[in-house]
Amino acid sequence: MRRAAFAVAAGAMAVSLAACGSAKESGGGAAKSADSKKKGDAITVGLLLPENQTARYEKFDRPLIEKKVSELTNGKGKVVYANAKQDATLQSQQVDTMITNKVDVLVVDAVDAAAIKNSVQKAHDAGIPVVAYDRLAQGPIDAYTSFDNVTVGKTQGEALLKALGAKAKSGKIVMMNGSSTDPNAAQFKAGAHQVLDGKVNVGKEYDTKEWKPENANSNMEGAISALGKKNIIGVYSANDGMAGGIITALKQAGINVPVTGQDAELAGVQRIVAGEQFMSVYKPYAPEAAAAAEMAVSLAQGKSLDSVAKDKVDSPTTKGVPSVLVAVTSLTKDNIKDTVIKDGVYTLADICTAQYKAACDKAGLK
Repeated sequence: MRRAAFAVAAGAMAVSLAACGSAKESGGGAAKSADSKKKGDAITVGLLLPENQTARYEKFDRPLIEKKVSELTNGKGKVVYANAKQDATLQSQQVDTMITNKVDVLVVDAVDAAAIKNSVQKAHDAGIPVVAYDRLAQGPIDAYTSFDNVTVGKTQGEALLKALGAKAKSGKIVMMNGSSTDPNAAQFKAGAHQVLDGKVNVGKEYDTKEWKPENANSNMEGAISALGKKNIIGVYSANDGMAGGIITALKQAGINVPVTGQDAELAGVQRIVAGEQFMSVYKPYAPEAAAAAEMAVSLAQGKSLDSVAKDKVDSPTTKGVPSVLVAVTSLTKDNIKDTVIKDGVYTLADICTAQYKAACDKAGLK
């Protein structure tokens, strides 16, 4: 069977955004403080994740980071964790608490990349280095790890074009982008547009508040009403959670068209097996979490990031942030075994429950 997957290598590229100041200039205080500490293995890492609606954060990111920190510190390092539940104000309070408790380093996945700026500055002023995790936070961050997010959007767009084939201009597609407060969402959207513009007709496009599936569902219902169900030929969905809400609306309207996704959530993988969702973007969380943990431990111990961070990325406020960009893969029915099962993310039993057994058998997942 011909494989529809392709791996995308994250090149040593800088993400060009408007910048002012530099990592060298604005990051000196935290770096000097870290150097002066010369901590051993008994460090405390503050971990702040943005929300618990998306399965990945509690199921993968948190335990993977905790495990890697423990490994790197001979079991002596500890992780203090808090989840902002999609509340930027709460996350700012959590940063304040971490500063008050004098953690040695912060790993922050920002709810709102711009709103977190003042909190990052507070941590910097307190001599606490900050690793921006998954989303490029503003402020004097010391390191960053994520995926090549423009390439993620391109991967989704290319998959949708492949699914549409010769029908690409026979109707309208709907674009369901992520939250406007998430800089990753803007990069996914930009990558998708690079691929799709001129090759499809975009009937409706939305920035989905807080990435919530129920908001995507409501938007999709509005798009169906506005465009007419016979005119919709495909949906660009920026992630799997929203794809679930979108597909519910499509089913209720009797529409079956290709839908993209991202994150390889279990429900998304099962929808791919069942033929309800065309693809997802598989982002291996283990190397991303490992990079965050390695950079955090190194910063806490006053060590150089040169051996860990091979890339440099510019944020709107800081140039040349030491970064690790992880490769992604287009996940379709054809390569489930070679991706999420091979990497131990899910087992066949996880995916092929009674509801999906017949579909799994048909897809060769036995």
